Amino acid sequence: MESRRPGDARELNMAPGQMIKARIKKTLPVTGPQAPTVSELMHWYCMNTNTHGCRRIVVSRGRLRRFIWILLTLSAVGLILWQCAELVMSYYTASVSVTVQFQKLPFPAVTICNINPYKYSAMKEHLSELDKETKNALETLYGFSEGKSKIRRDADDWNATESKFLERIPLLKFKDLSKKTVTEIPSGNKRKIETSVFHQGSSMVNTGEPQDVVGFQLCDPNNSSDCAVYTFSSGVNAIQEWYKLHYMNIMAQIPLETKVNMGYSAEDLLLTCFFDGISCDTRNFTPFHHPLHGNCYTFNSGEDGKVLTTSTGGSEYGLQVVLYIEEADYNPFLVTSTGAKIIVHDQQEYPFIEDIGTEIETAVATSIGMHFTRSHKLSKPYSDCTETGTDIPVANLYNKSYSLQICLHSCFQRAMVDTCGCAQYAQPLPPGAEYCNYKKYPNWMYCYYKLHEKFVKEQLGCQQICKEACSFKEWTLTTSLAQWPSSVSEDWMLRVLSWDKGQKINKMLNKTDLANLVVFYKDLNERFISENPANNIVILLSNFGGQLGLWMSCSVVCVIEIIEVFFIDSFFIVMRHRWQKAKKWWNDRKATPHQEPPQRNAPAKRGHDHAVCPDEDLPTFNTALHLPLPQENHMPRTPPPNYSTLQLNAAFTDTLPDPLEGRSH
Repeated sequence: MESRRPGDARELNMAPGQMIKARIKKTLPVTGPQAPTVSELMHWYCMNTNTHGCRRIVVSRGRLRRFIWILLTLSAVGLILWQCAELVMSYYTASVSVTVQFQKLPFPAVTICNINPYKYSAMKEHLSELDKETKNALETLYGFSEGKSKIRRDADDWNATESKFLERIPLLKFKDLSKKTVTEIPSGNKRKIETSVFHQGSSMVNTGEPQDVVGFQLCDPNNSSDCAVYTFSSGVNAIQEWYKLHYMNIMAQIPLETKVNMGYSAEDLLLTCFFDGISCDTRNFTPFHHPLHGNCYTFNSGEDGKVLTTSTGGSEYGLQVVLYIEEADYNPFLVTSTGAKIIVHDQQEYPFIEDIGTEIETAVATSIGMHFTRSHKLSKPYSDCTETGTDIPVANLYNKSYSLQICLHSCFQRAMVDTCGCAQYAQPLPPGAEYCNYKKYPNWMYCYYKLHEKFVKEQLGCQQICKEACSFKEWTLTTSLAQWPSSVSEDWMLRVLSWDKGQKINKMLNKTDLANLVVFYKDLNERFISENPANNIVILLSNFGGQLGLWMSCSVVCVIEIIEVFFIDSFFIVMRHRWQKAKKWWNDRKATPHQEPPQRNAPAKRGHDHAVCPDEDLPTFNTALHLPLPQENHMPRTPPPNYSTLQLNAAFTDTLPDPLEGRSH
């Protein structure tokens, strides 16, 4: 007879899921990390953990007390998460420290340019036609000529000579800005424009009279209907902008060597020079050519590997120069002010004269005192700055150290080349490109204005790509002015300077042709501004421990225990249940299709009914492959005996006679 253990009858009446749980309990401990269910694991954890709140939830009697402990525990967990989030955020903040040192300071590079880029006497031949049409446009618009005549010329009296500049970019005078009624110059024809109007003078509504509004129209040569009109609140601004467009077209076609010869030489610009109380000359200045400002000269450029330093502050130990401006040779339409532009910068920085240059006046002594500051910001994740600019996808066209201005100008120039096919004249040339001019690129001016409009509105993406540099040097300038030369010294000073300059000019110098410049350190205090992390990893972990001890009375070991129980052990319990279910599904799938599924209350097949499964566990995947196919409608039973053992051998017949045989006789 088959022997069964006491629990077998109970298992036969269980559902498959309950039977699996019962078998797991037989082989595994009921409590601890190997608990068969997640609820039993949580119960074991709450009874054994050092976190007192969880234990109180389990052992408390009464629903109200248990609810209060649940509420307190969840509140403590919420406070911990909030405080830890604040600690993490404070970890990624930086504090600013300022260090002041008194030491020998390197003197910065000082770049000086004449406001007038080229001598007008040398440029007259190239600009003669443009200047002539500019004068005619001014005469038509405002009724005056070179003779200061106030008589307005009629359109019929306009010179019939070819006007190629006004034909390319016609000047327009608005009679009614709201109705877009304009008068063309020079023809004088009135018409109504249908294109969009952009006010370049200001973002505010123009408050002047309609007749004061002047502008010009730019059209796409490939599509005459695609035009835009740009207006200015001042006729001076409109004429100057119109003049600069044609000026850049002309200059882009002139070779660089010719432009250098038309500009001011170092001997022309510099009259006297002193640095640190010692005389200097043009050999201490390095020339470079700027597209908009002509020949410029940099003092202490550091190109020879030597950077001058100063050990004493004050104007007597700085750079002192007297500049010869030569006002009479200025271009009357290109620039409207007289003087020079200077910029103080680091030797590795590019001098953006047009952006941050400081103008100095003639007949004035300009003293510029400096304070030196070095700054360093933390890069990611503390701020969105770049250390060297190598991570910015914009090619540096200036061959100088990275700066935000270099990135923005390089980005716009690259977009100009990609969109318009040529480079804008005021910025360096990208490799393989050439400057725009309307002979080879007739569409460039219209394309440039459209592209510049997108750049200003931050639609090109340059402002999003370019980042500030993490490290930079800054010289804070303080400017003071004084009349120079004084009335009592004007006579002899101008005579001496004229004598020194007498080999190149044959006239008495005028004080409006001269500018006195002094650049010096006000003090030798170097200010170093740096960002440092407000917290480090040690402070962060200490703060975490304090929050855990304050709200949950637990340590890092308790946190590791929570991770182990709530994540690792719970995960394995869930996966164990899924594996048992998958195992049972696989065994059912491997059963023969003719075999009826066993009834829930029917006796289950035991493992010892087959030699392949000697144990009492359900057949696994490997043993299931070796099970013999069960016969249909036959219950498992004990194998029948070997009937050959029941046959009588002949030996027994000979030795044991039949006792009944004698009785029959």
